[in-house]
Amino acid sequence: MTNSLYRGRFAPSPTGDPHLGTLIAAVASYLQARSKSGEWLLRIEDVDTTRRVTGSDSAIMSTLERLGFEWDQEVTWQSRRTEQYQQALEQLMAEERVFPCTCSRKLLAQTAGEISGVYPGTCRSNRLPLAHPHAIRLRVDDIMIHFDDAVSGEYRQSLVDECGDFVIKRRDGLFAYQLAVVVDDALQGITEVVRGADLLDSTPRQIFLQRCLGYSQPDYVHLPLILDPQGRKLSKSEGAAELNADKPAASLHKALAHLGQQPPLALMHAGVTDIWQWALENWEIGKIPTTHAAW
Repeated sequence: MTNSLYRGRFAPSPTGDPHLGTLIAAVASYLQARSKSGEWLLRIEDVDTTRRVTGSDSAIMSTLERLGFEWDQEVTWQSRRTEQYQQALEQLMAEERVFPCTCSRKLLAQTAGEISGVYPGTCRSNRLPLAHPHAIRLRVDDIMIHFDDAVSGEYRQSLVDECGDFVIKRRDGLFAYQLAVVVDDALQGITEVVRGADLLDSTPRQIFLQRCLGYSQPDYVHLPLILDPQGRKLSKSEGAAELNADKPAASLHKALAHLGQQPPLALMHAGVTDIWQWALENWEIGKIPTTHAAW
């Protein structure tokens, strides 16, 4: 994508205290934006209000400030943007791209499709409006979505075979992450999305949504994850991943090292300004490893 103004974003979910995985995504997205003389926006992705932990958003912002991050524009909260999501949904409804789904989790769990993670199309023939409680799914086309990721390389996914029609508004009335993130990125003019590799397989769905809504497609950078000893993504509950904002240089050093930037050991005891100066002068996205790392 060519754009005179690079605009990136960091979009954490306020579901707990910030941890090292949070910092890695923040550092990479920040350095990408600043190295291109672009803007860096902060978005709190709390569209799923049932998972929001009180005070978590404030803790995230406070930690970022203590670590020397500076964001452009005002912070955005997804929970305050339901009007924009509704407008996007109404556009999809007008074009008959969606359908109501009354399937319960129990019912889907009994189908082979749910075992494979692919929606089996049970309610595809349904039409809106529908009186019964329902989710709303986007009807996908039988196409292959592919894109070039700056770290992972080319990624391909058949929406029909590997995903199926997916939820964009939940049965409980909340908008789904897939719709919210696509609308937010478009309305904020995001030109490149930098985030963890756990969202890599969600990207084709988001690209399809972008096409349905007539949005531009940003570039993508998916970062290697930190894994626990069992090979799973390190969660916020893991004590080893706790982020110590009282030792900002050491925390930033860990993040830079995970991103393959090879920061000198001396920077672990440097001031925040000094480590950021080094990071900006030496940032190379090509150094980011393609494999996840065990903690």
